[in-house]
Amino acid sequence: MNKPIRLHPSFYYLIGTQTLSNAADIIYIMGIVSLVMAGTDSILAGVFVPFFRSSSQLLSGLVASLMLVRFRLARLLLFCQFGQFVIFAVLALYLWVSREQASLPLIFTLIFAMSFLDGWTTPARNSLVPRLVHRDELLRANGMVSVSDQIIRCAGWAMGGILVAWIGALPTLMLAGIFYAVAMVFTAFIREPQTAEVENSANAVDAPVIAQRGEAAAPDDEQIAPAPASSEREYIKTLTEGWQLIWRKPKIRTLIFMDMVDMLGGSVWVGAFILAFVVQVLHQGEEWWGFINTAYFAGAIGGGLLVVGLVRWLNGREFRAMLLGIGIYSILTLVFAVTTNPYISLLLVVAMGPVAELAAVNRRTLLQLSVTREQLPKLLSAQDATLNFTFCISLLIMGWIAEQFGIVNLYLLAGIMSVCALVVGLLSRSAFRQKETISHHG
Repeated sequence: MNKPIRLHPSFYYLIGTQTLSNAADIIYIMGIVSLVMAGTDSILAGVFVPFFRSSSQLLSGLVASLMLVRFRLARLLLFCQFGQFVIFAVLALYLWVSREQASLPLIFTLIFAMSFLDGWTTPARNSLVPRLVHRDELLRANGMVSVSDQIIRCAGWAMGGILVAWIGALPTLMLAGIFYAVAMVFTAFIREPQTAEVENSANAVDAPVIAQRGEAAAPDDEQIAPAPASSEREYIKTLTEGWQLIWRKPKIRTLIFMDMVDMLGGSVWVGAFILAFVVQVLHQGEEWWGFINTAYFAGAIGGGLLVVGLVRWLNGREFRAMLLGIGIYSILTLVFAVTTNPYISLLLVVAMGPVAELAAVNRRTLLQLSVTREQLPKLLSAQDATLNFTFCISLLIMGWIAEQFGIVNLYLLAGIMSVCALVVGLLSRSAFRQKETISHHG
């Protein structure tokens, strides 16, 4: 009776378009950074590329809920992919014609515009996944999405540098354009179900239990009714509903706080900090920077596959699995901070990948199951804006801490922050207890 449920065909198109789009993002960023730094001979100018990208996505996230409510998610994804392709084509053509005389303000403006559209794709994608798969297959679907993301990050950053060095920055941009075009074609095949064809939302899971009490179906006995954005008041309500959900629901508030801690502490794994650790603590050359990056992504890919393989055991145990992942990850981070042997550090980083993914995938699944399908896009828009803001701030704070207190203390702090997230989860476990019971009967 427990026959596996086939995933919706559109789910595979969704993975395909996001895989190609993410690959295009990575190699286009590397190509642009290479061109900007070569033209200006300035590291700071190169840093402006990711800065403008993150800042634009932050602003985009603040209004994403309006777009996600007004348009069908599949159509919004197609619009974003088409818009990014057109803007990128203009950028690539301009760089091809102008070469060394390219205007930096114009380049950054086009990057800002592309990133603004890209800021809608992540909440749209994560909102689409629960609509395209059955609730019992949601954890497996999230695991597959995570594996796809990590493979592209691992291969993209490695191959992107090789491509720029081998064929040059401009031809690399042309390849990115091809990826964007194919991603747009894949997006056109995504069909969002017209009705609740699969029981995937928290509403569907909770309905049998709530119906026995004669109440309207709503997770956690609390519903903030969605309303069409037809007036100024409704616009404001739509924009703020995701934040209201975070504020009012202890379960969601706990998950978002853990996400913020993960992003705040996770910023220590960006290139500059890893390179400093490799040189100052491990006393190795820059090649070990690449080794550690590759090791982490390899572990993350293994973690995604682990979640997919253990999906039957994990269903109904998402909260406990998330805490287990955070606990082991925090211990490994603390040990990594005080390790001076490069080979041991490499093994520790490989081990971090699976437990980090175990925590992240289960946390995402719990969040998707905490609200109705109508509320989910608004919640994920608020989450995305929060995480982009957290990442921008964390880069500045962590950079200052590394300068003032040293790179070892930076990684110790990251480990301690993960411990704090674990403690918050343990103290909030009563908010998740009912959900796990309902899931077992779902």
